[in-house]
Amino acid sequence: MISPTLGVCYYPEHWPEDWWETDARRMAEVGIRYVRIGEFAWSRLEPSPGDLRLDWMIRAMDVLGRHGLKVIVGTPTATPPRWMIDKHPDMLAVDKTGRRKGFGSRRHYDFSHLGYREDCARITRILAEALSSHPALAGWQTDNEYGCHGTTYSYSPAALDGFRLWLERKYGSIDALNVAWGNVFWSMEYNRFDQIELPNLLVTDAAPAHELDFRRYSSDQVADFNAVQYEILKSARPDLPVIHNFMSRYSEFDHFKLGETLDIGSWDSYPIGHLAKSDETAEHKALYLRQGDPDNAAFHHDLYRTVGHGRMWIMEQQPGPVNWADSNPDPLPGMARLWAWEAFAHGAEVVSYFRWRQAPFGQEQMHAGLLRPDSEPAPAYDEARQVADELKTLTFDGAIARGKVAVVFDYESEWAWEIQPQAKGFRHGDHVRGVYAAFRKHGLDVDVLPPTMSSFEGYDIVAIPALLAWTDALREAVANFDGYLLIGPRSGSKTANFAIPDRLGPDLGANLLDTKVARVDSLPEGIRVSVKGGGSTHIWREKIVGNAEVVMEDEEGEPVLVSQGKLFYLTASGDKALVQRVADYLIAEADTPVLQLPAGVRCRTRGRFRVYVNYGARAQTLTPSADEAGYVLGSAEIEAAGVSVAALAKAD
Repeated sequence: MISPTLGVCYYPEHWPEDWWETDARRMAEVGIRYVRIGEFAWSRLEPSPGDLRLDWMIRAMDVLGRHGLKVIVGTPTATPPRWMIDKHPDMLAVDKTGRRKGFGSRRHYDFSHLGYREDCARITRILAEALSSHPALAGWQTDNEYGCHGTTYSYSPAALDGFRLWLERKYGSIDALNVAWGNVFWSMEYNRFDQIELPNLLVTDAAPAHELDFRRYSSDQVADFNAVQYEILKSARPDLPVIHNFMSRYSEFDHFKLGETLDIGSWDSYPIGHLAKSDETAEHKALYLRQGDPDNAAFHHDLYRTVGHGRMWIMEQQPGPVNWADSNPDPLPGMARLWAWEAFAHGAEVVSYFRWRQAPFGQEQMHAGLLRPDSEPAPAYDEARQVADELKTLTFDGAIARGKVAVVFDYESEWAWEIQPQAKGFRHGDHVRGVYAAFRKHGLDVDVLPPTMSSFEGYDIVAIPALLAWTDALREAVANFDGYLLIGPRSGSKTANFAIPDRLGPDLGANLLDTKVARVDSLPEGIRVSVKGGGSTHIWREKIVGNAEVVMEDEEGEPVLVSQGKLFYLTASGDKALVQRVADYLIAEADTPVLQLPAGVRCRTRGRFRVYVNYGARAQTLTPSADEAGYVLGSAEIEAAGVSVAALAKAD
């Protein structure tokens, strides 16, 4: 791991070469240490087949290196050049309606196309051979934002061929597939694997197991695509990290699985744009218009730290207005600084601003950078300099410590409830993020775990919301956990083959939870059922039978929260008030110490420091905690978009 520092995304091919020296000097003066280049440069690296022109990139790395800057080189495979389409006319993805996507923007390729994958391997080898010994090289980024613009799924001939082979390897026999998919229903049984089609252009819904397997297959293609580049890059320089930059609230492929061939997980953090594109209420969006949701970035920091095996970067950090939302507000002064400090608190090694200079041309010309198009500083320029100066005054200790609370996030569960929601608006990710936010409002450090965990040792509380099906590992973790568990709703309501389990949901033995879901009541938007004591349920309500103790019930007398020992089951989707109430109840039961945080203020502890950030639009006063020895940055009075860092008292 490296000590927290700053980076920036730079495109030397966009600017006259005689600008590079000045740009590099100014980057170093700001306090930037890492520069990402190259991820969209294939047409300049190879303007025609076999015509390799890497000299300009080497010269750019020479310039950056002279100023003490370390370079992350991106493989350019997210933007294949036009001649590549001539070489592989069938490499373009096909959408669900059967229309072929075209050339003229980016991400115009099909993950299933093996010919294009080999060309990606070729250009990756060329870069590795040419650049791996360059003294400025500090690591690699594979491709860019896998799946962005809905490009994970393709319904092409290449995808069909690949899917059939994938199914044959998984099931072995067509009879086994027919049983797994429940194909006796509607007389959908197959005689051979080559009869199977992709789950699009059908009269009505495909079998849910068919659709789920197609998503699993598509996810595997993304992971396989990454693995090809990873192996080449690691072979060239085993000592350098391979990184990929993921996105916010994007779940079309399994990031945990792809992370098996990464050294560091990174993501692209655009808090205001993400809030604008989210389904949060208009009131919430207005409250955090210029700051972003106070829990969304933090959730993704914790998610991608897990994906990256404990190592996380921000490869693209919003510095000002973006260009891709319906509206693109200017951040509150100080937010570019706050977002960086929050990322460092959650374990980030590098926060890299996107981008150095705002482009005066192209699709992203309205996307702000650290510099304006005329090369004058934009507001975030000075905020980045301030962060760099502040980092000199304190040193974070290595890896981030385990939190007291954890939530399990499962990509397959996200796919499953999109395939068969039963209630419009029921999403796995919403439940996970809602629980995460409820605990975080108390100043608790919350980890995000994959569904492959076989032990929850060390946590006070673990939440498993809206899980499709239990894995053997998770069953073991649940059975052996000595802390407090919050499960549901809908968890264990299906098998891995998308069928209702024999003993019904939540599909836990009576020794763990003597409860069965007998019936489901899904409610239309706007209909809520009040819960006695506060909060309400909506979207999804389970009517249960069994002998678990009722902790909370709604005004109709239906159990909402039940318990058996330290295991708690939530039977319904809840509004924020109910989810907060449930989290508060679990915290009290577990006797987990909390912090008193003002509205809009959040924190995370890293090493010897606790970092407070104020997402609110007005100043707040912090209540000092007994384990704190005083502030090393800021004070108890934390201004809007402000940061305060408290040193923790040494243990006796």
